[in-house]
Amino acid sequence: MRAPSRVVGLGCLARVIENWLRSVDWIPQCLGVQFSASHGGSLTGTTGYLHEGAFALSVSNTTTKEQTTKGTSEGTIFRKGFSSIDERSSYLLHGFRLVRRLAFSVRDQWILFSNEVHAKLTRILHRFWTTLQGSCEDIGWLQRTRASLCSVDGTGLFSNHSPLYFTNTKRFFSKMGLACHIAKIHSEASVENNAWELKRYIEELYWGSGKQVLLLGHSKGGVDAAAALSLYWSELKGKVAGLALVQSPYGGTPVASDILQEGQIADKETRRIMELIVCKLIKGDIRALEDLTYAKRKDFISKHKLPIDELPIISFHTEASTAPTVLASLTRVAQAELLPWLPLPRFFLSTSDFVESMLASLKVPVVAPVSAAMAVTALHLRLRYGERSDGLVTRRDAEVPGSVVLRPERRLDHAWMVYSTLKMGSAEADASEMCEALLAMLVEIGKKKFR
Repeated sequence: MRAPSRVVGLGCLARVIENWLRSVDWIPQCLGVQFSASHGGSLTGTTGYLHEGAFALSVSNTTTKEQTTKGTSEGTIFRKGFSSIDERSSYLLHGFRLVRRLAFSVRDQWILFSNEVHAKLTRILHRFWTTLQGSCEDIGWLQRTRASLCSVDGTGLFSNHSPLYFTNTKRFFSKMGLACHIAKIHSEASVENNAWELKRYIEELYWGSGKQVLLLGHSKGGVDAAAALSLYWSELKGKVAGLALVQSPYGGTPVASDILQEGQIADKETRRIMELIVCKLIKGDIRALEDLTYAKRKDFISKHKLPIDELPIISFHTEASTAPTVLASLTRVAQAELLPWLPLPRFFLSTSDFVESMLASLKVPVVAPVSAAMAVTALHLRLRYGERSDGLVTRRDAEVPGSVVLRPERRLDHAWMVYSTLKMGSAEADASEMCEALLAMLVEIGKKKFR
């Protein structure tokens, strides 16, 4: 009889056994088969062979005619019985094959699924670890390099966002009879772009006055000024008398690296937000922030060397106070004129030019909690990395190897050098006097070391 076509599982099992049997080539088997009594006895001297799924009987010549007839009849019955067994075993073979295929399929799918889950978990853990680690391995990298020069302990700017940025310092030097210029460059431009602008500006000042130029750069301005000397020293040699870097992230800053570091959680979203702020609101270049990351600073410094052996250089860095009282302090960042908003009669203003000029000189300070923001950031860097900073730049990253380093113990945040806090009657030096001291020190170092 024939197996029904719907029995697929047993057919699969049968194919497996058949394939195994096909690998065995004509194995003789001595069969001693005992039939039932209705068939009149047994077959003796009968040998069976299996080959390629076929079965054959060989009967010895010593049998009688009657035995031969019965043997044929009984052999036929035997073959029919074997055919029935073979069909049943084929069902088992098909079933075995189906189960095996299902098992292998489930195994393969599970392996793919587990590999995909493992890869996703690995990426998530890597992003989490990158975010958690931040810049801890990069802070102070410049001092750890073998090629770094030993700094000398000498302890005993450029921007366009605020009307008061360095204005007091410029006024202070003007009263002393010294020419002080603030370079009109964009703070949010790239370092290389500003370096080219500063190079041209230095040449104009030198050819216009015939005197060497002293450079004082605050924050990114110090990085831009150092880049100008590194890139164009062959053209600026003899025109520049010294460089003072004040709270400048010469080695980089963890603030920029933590914001723009790839591979951390929400790195793409953070970059989009910073591009919106820098490019759309401030109208700057995102490269200005990228150039202050550790990766960019490492690449730039490795390619462009600062002429530390030919020029006096000072590194000035401070530490911000994190006391609770600082959170209530305000910083003067701009000034506003009162005249446009005073409700005075028009005829009164026209009667006296003196009154009008007096009113025009009345200005009120525009203040902001800059010192409070610096204190919060400095506390964050101290707790996360164990690093002392002015709120934006760590002390170790502000030191140029081989320079004269000034490490004042006075707690000063990153904004103190260019903005004035609303304090009256302080006996300590203000930012203008500090700038004067730095420039005077540059002159003295140049006289002793390079002349």
